[in-house]
Amino acid sequence: MENLRDLFQVMTRRFGLLDKSCASVGGVDLSITHSHILYEIDRQDNPSMQQIADRLGIDITTFSRQIQNLVQLNLVRKAPSPVDRRVSILSLTTEGKFIAATIDSQMNEYLNEIFSYMSEFERNTVMRSVELLNECMAKSPRCCNPMGVS
Repeated sequence: MENLRDLFQVMTRRFGLLDKSCASVGGVDLSITHSHILYEIDRQDNPSMQQIADRLGIDITTFSRQIQNLVQLNLVRKAPSPVDRRVSILSLTTEGKFIAATIDSQMNEYLNEIFSYMSEFERNTVMRSVELLNECMAKSPRCCNPMGVS
């Protein structure tokens, strides 16, 4: 069997997760981090900055800079919570929703193409394996921080 790290390195490269710019939509170049942020904001109902930062495993200082970039690009709206003005609530602008939907469509198209080369049994096996891997990663105290770097 191949070295586990080799398998994941190849998969990461093929997914384009090492690219500085993972998507270009409507003349806007987005990093992989920006893409993840848009995806998570889109999936949540008026999430706070802290909720999204925690979900992505990004410290709040770094996350704040990323949000400022997305606000400047007019993709994300940041507003004080009506309940607690110290908390910032995030939402996507119309342009942000369009870009998130475009990236989602492109990723689904890409994944569907990849899965089209597999039999139904193989697709189900891969899906179950990825689910199992995600479950096990969630149990690890080093999840989102595999090198133990703070």
